[in-house]
Amino acid sequence: IRTILKTLVSQVDILETMTPLQFGTFRNRLDAASGFQSAQFRELEIVLGRRDSSVLASFTPGSDEHRQLSVALSRPGLWEHALSYLGSRPSVRSAGLVDDGATVPDGAVRDAVLHAYRNDPEAALVLERLVDIDEGLQEWRYRHVKMVERTIGRKHGTGGSSGAEYLASTLFRPAFPELWHARNSF
Repeated sequence: IRTILKTLVSQVDILETMTPLQFGTFRNRLDAASGFQSAQFRELEIVLGRRDSSVLASFTPGSDEHRQLSVALSRPGLWEHALSYLGSRPSVRSAGLVDDGATVPDGAVRDAVLHAYRNDPEAALVLERLVDIDEGLQEWRYRHVKMVERTIGRKHGTGGSSGAEYLASTLFRPAFPELWHARNSF
């Protein structure tokens, strides 16, 4: 996943070779195509842990995409699976995280994450791979914002969003905030 995200980010280099005038020659052909209408990107966000049913609004009820995203929203995300994994680790279970990834008391996730980093090198590596994925997604978002600003400025996006303004608002929303907050405790 990390390699795929890095490849995706590097593709922006190619798109940035176009001037705004060159991009403008075919932008209208994109019609309403955007990330809002990308079921695959929305599913990726859901799998990573974004639990926002408003993403369904861009898809026709009863369509394959709507059903696919509804199913994805009903399943545990990657973070819930990571919590189950941490809860199954004998060295972490003592930190108070249950082994089924269910709702845990405030602070138990933070304590389990810190305990894993300090006492379980294998679990710490798994958590760092999640940070890699999260960072890759954030790099993609940043490069996407800059590409949009470079090609269309602050015009509305093709999907009807506020364009770069909307994209910029997504920049600092990590998929795994607990892993970033843990860094404050080292």
